[in-house]
Amino acid sequence: MTAQSTVETYSPDNLIAGHTPQIANDSGTLVTGQNLARGAVLGRITASSKLTLCENNAVDGSEVPVAILVEAIDASAADKVCQLYVGGCFHSDELVWGATFDTAAEKEAAFDGTPIVLR
Repeated sequence: MTAQSTVETYSPDNLIAGHTPQIANDSGTLVTGQNLARGAVLGRITASSKLTLCENNAVDGSEVPVAILVEAIDASAADKVCQLYVGGCFHSDELVWGATFDTAAEKEAAFDGTPIVLR
């Protein structure tokens, strides 16, 4: 009998842009019905405190970006606990933005007043 092994490749991305401010992590619950990639910009729905892809035209509280998704997660069928970046320095062009963030100015201002800095 021969031993089998699986080789996986690691492909680093450019999501993290630096060390200042320091990376800060937290966890939260992604609301059902989403399949999001690493780097998705998330807003918090006020009524449930669950997270969803941030759209700046939402009216449920999720229009305000509060975090960045650490890794891809599929919550298509059920709510999922996910890991978040809630502080740090990130490349704006590596983030996954909601379709309503359609200008550079909107993206640059999205995290104003938070410990998340965009470059």
